[in-house]
Amino acid sequence: NFYDPMDCSLPGSSVCGISQAKILEHQVFRINVRNEDEISKLNQLMNSDNLKLDLWKSPSTLGHPADVLVPSFSLREVKSFLEDHGLEYSVTVEDLQTVLDSEDRKLQRNVRQELSSNCFNYGAYHTLEAIHKEMDFIVKSYPRLVSAVKIGHSFENRLMYVLKFSTGKGSRRPAIWLNAGLHAREWIAPATAIWIARKIACDYGRDLVITSILKKMDIFLLPVANPDGYVYTHTHNRLWRKTRSVNPGSTCIGTDPNRNWNSHFGGAGTSRDPCSDMYHGPHPHSEVEVKLVADFIAHHGDFKCFIDLHSYSQLVMYPYGYMTMRAGDADELDIVAQNAANAMASLSGTQYRVGSVGSTLYASSGNSVDWAYDNGIKYAFTFELRDTGFYAFTLPADQIIPTAQETWLGLKTIMEHVQNKI
Repeated sequence: NFYDPMDCSLPGSSVCGISQAKILEHQVFRINVRNEDEISKLNQLMNSDNLKLDLWKSPSTLGHPADVLVPSFSLREVKSFLEDHGLEYSVTVEDLQTVLDSEDRKLQRNVRQELSSNCFNYGAYHTLEAIHKEMDFIVKSYPRLVSAVKIGHSFENRLMYVLKFSTGKGSRRPAIWLNAGLHAREWIAPATAIWIARKIACDYGRDLVITSILKKMDIFLLPVANPDGYVYTHTHNRLWRKTRSVNPGSTCIGTDPNRNWNSHFGGAGTSRDPCSDMYHGPHPHSEVEVKLVADFIAHHGDFKCFIDLHSYSQLVMYPYGYMTMRAGDADELDIVAQNAANAMASLSGTQYRVGSVGSTLYASSGNSVDWAYDNGIKYAFTFELRDTGFYAFTLPADQIIPTAQETWLGLKTIMEHVQNKI
């Protein structure tokens, strides 16, 4: 999808002949829920297997709406159900295919420009191959500060490697892990992560905060934590969320990599159904992509901070997700998250809500930040980046750099706090 599938002369033409799944006339509904009875009715609707609905955003608390992708063949039945049960709704996307086609045209225009200029455009979305190429270029450009650390291969045998920013000359020092792209369709997260990689490299020695942090700590950044799923969103299904592992006994592919961590595995907010977008997998760390990160962090042994970038909803959250009970360090984590949100708002006024995952978003057992916190990484945060639902997973490319710039201010606020506490 990154290249014109009709033009096999371009590099990467192995995708030729593979067309994106068409989702003609699919719509996105925003459904308001005002009380427990309406949440129950919404759950009844979502559990109708024949409708094939995709819950994009759960109503985390009363007063916050749900976003639901409704296939064209279910539109009449869903509208009828909502009206019969008195549920308020609006159609936020009239024809999702039109949105995706527009995004695709911009992707293809960007690749033509990059091929002619040989310059990476940070204000555009990219394939995994292009992101890896830019990671290599950053290493080559800043060899004293940045190195590539190979941590293994994905289920489909794609190389997984992280950028390590360090002034420690090989010594093992306290570290920060920045994770992005666990959910394949959340393209703004890898786009933000690769911008941040370049920002860290460029600002070292110029920006007092990042220079001070890197004198004391290392930063490890994984821009695409689910490479197989990410590639699949470019070649087959733009809205794919999971990994691409095979599930024995099922024709359904993949596991939700943010329900697969060994922390309250299989609890609230997960599914035992391999066909579900929230399938937790057969056992903790069954997904090689999750296991590689968990093993690397555990083997290193001195990570002080873990931050996972997702989209969408504009949230800064901390543990726990498996329950609404407060974590032991919730008071401090809330202050840090609020400071990060304030820093992000200072740039262009973008408002981020703050709270624990379970109380702010929805129950999600087996998630990455709960695992990090349970494994001694006190400063564990999840960011849900732009927007709040107007564009959802198809945030226009012209919002990449503004999103990355404000996110960087939030990350820097958290990292500076961590540095001051060690």
